[in-house]
Amino acid sequence: MSNVHIVLQGKGGVGKSLAASMLAQYLTKRGESPLCIDTDPINATLAGFQSLNVSKVELLENGDINPRKFDAMMEMIAGSKESVVIDSGASSYSALSSYMFDNGAPDVIADLGHKLVLHTIIVGGQSLIDTLQGFASVAEAFPDPAAIVVWLNPYHGPVEAEGKSFEQLKAYRELKDRVAAIVTLPDLRKETFGADVRDMLAARKTFEETLADGDIALMQRHRLGRVRDAVFAELDKAKVV
Repeated sequence: MSNVHIVLQGKGGVGKSLAASMLAQYLTKRGESPLCIDTDPINATLAGFQSLNVSKVELLENGDINPRKFDAMMEMIAGSKESVVIDSGASSYSALSSYMFDNGAPDVIADLGHKLVLHTIIVGGQSLIDTLQGFASVAEAFPDPAAIVVWLNPYHGPVEAEGKSFEQLKAYRELKDRVAAIVTLPDLRKETFGADVRDMLAARKTFEETLADGDIALMQRHRLGRVRDAVFAELDKAKVV
């Protein structure tokens, strides 16, 4: 059974496209040829990765889901024998979640023989509360048997509140039965590791493309290799792909 992975979070700028691109690269590393779809109407970052052969689907029209575009995306999913990775934008989050729920899209995906996996990002710092609320809304919009994978992104600060880790927070404790796995992104030093990843994402390059670039400095390649290995190890542990 192949999976349909949808990266969802109502808060912008938290690393959705980073997670989607890393997930697609991980699947490719495993020998798959995932169907990648970018539905972000404003910042279609994933669509810029040429090596991932991303299809751009503009679902929103005047703030609402265009039924024909959504139906066309579902046909793409139905025709895929490989895993699917969908990067959704913050601006389309509410409309997409509601439309999928109202139209029974999760049931259709299950009937196609796919498992639906929702990936949501939790960040530290000032956006912690907003992303925790986004996590809760994903759980509400997509009931069982949809699986939820939480990505913890410490780039803007530790993912904790009042000395409590994510697993100790009320938001997680109330929904932990819905969480299939937690993927913890490495805590990157901004001026080195963080800058390397940021530049790679801005160039819309995969790890493999960047590491093969002879113009990239030795230590930059080394740091990016460590980041790739750390993220892929987390996805290995998650066992949801």
